[in-house]
Amino acid sequence: MTLIVQDPGYHEPTDKDDCTMFSYFCQAHDRVYQHEACGEGPHLIALRCEEHGPESMWTQPLTLMFPEGFEPPLSEAQLSWLQAERDAAQA
Repeated sequence: MTLIVQDPGYHEPTDKDDCTMFSYFCQAHDRVYQHEACGEGPHLIALRCEEHGPESMWTQPLTLMFPEGFEPPLSEAQLSWLQAERDAAQA
């Protein structure tokens, strides 16, 4: 399974968004993803907002542990946000 964290064509969430309905969508099988029940083979999963469609995710916990392991690499803004989150958690 591949989870899409961010894509240039996806909606970029902001603090002002009041979205409440989300699901995971398997782009490889063109249907909602529910624990690999959407079809056989590899899965390409994206967060899908009821209001905006495909949406980039806020940085996930694994990104804190392995920031260099993401493809494409995290942007400078994402890395700065991660560092601020890590610093706040340690304070």
